Amino acid sequence: MAQISLSSLSPPSSSAATVSSLQLRRRIFLRSLNVQASASSSSSSLHLKPKVVVTRERGKNAKLVNALAEHGINCLELPLIQHTQGPDLDRLSSVLSADTTFDWIVITSPEAGSVFLDAWKAAGTPNVKVGVVGAGTASIFKEVMQSSKQSLNVAFAPSKAIGKVLALELPKHGNKRCTVLYPASVKASSEIEEGLSNRGFEVTRLNTYTTVPVHHVDQMVLEQALSAPVVAVASPSAVRAWVNLISESERWGNSVACIGETTALAAKRLGLRNVYHPTNPGLDGWVDSILEALRVHDQL
Repeated sequence: MAQISLSSLSPPSSSAATVSSLQLRRRIFLRSLNVQASASSSSSSLHLKPKVVVTRERGKNAKLVNALAEHGINCLELPLIQHTQGPDLDRLSSVLSADTTFDWIVITSPEAGSVFLDAWKAAGTPNVKVGVVGAGTASIFKEVMQSSKQSLNVAFAPSKAIGKVLALELPKHGNKRCTVLYPASVKASSEIEEGLSNRGFEVTRLNTYTTVPVHHVDQMVLEQALSAPVVAVASPSAVRAWVNLISESERWGNSVACIGETTALAAKRLGLRNVYHPTNPGLDGWVDSILEALRVHDQL
């Protein structure tokens, strides 16, 4: 697999780079603090029997909750995972500040996008061309794209919002050397860098963040979640966290609505039976899959 050695990318030696790195780590740490599941997170849901459990990090469920509210569906928020710093986080802003430039920055999740933006700003907002996996990830860059500087350009999204299609379709001009920086989750598979490398791209992967289960789940909230017809999950990590929670509830057999195919395959591998997912990942398709699951449960 063709890769760029990080040792060839000389980080800045100035104290400014160290300060930027510390500020970046602080932002990541602060983002990870507000993620524990508790009864207070969904106090309004305690008065109405929820139909759908939403499981993203606290503060990241609003779009789905609002979309389902338009269909009269009450949700219970039960964050299952939290994002924490990855081993390569400190390198990201240094690599972006170095003289070496990349033809593409590949971003495949909203969290990867948020972490990248923090590092990009710490590096002085250099000119970059970004390829995203889909509309949800692209939305992270909306505010920056509207700025006057226009030093960040989201220039590509694949025909289908999954990693293997991105690896097949990312533009490459002839036999010219083409470099890719891929900031990713520690838990992301090697599918993208291998697919790109097989096409002749030179790929530098940085594991900038990871996902871990939340440290505490309120038992009252969990009991409500177990009785809800549908649990909505957006990543394999969230599926694993849910399966670990219900391991002692052998009779649980309600539905799981996944944001896309990758998460759905993880759910099936872990033994969940009533699994729904859209053909194309994204909010609209996810909502449709949730509605389909609720219809099967006669909850609509």
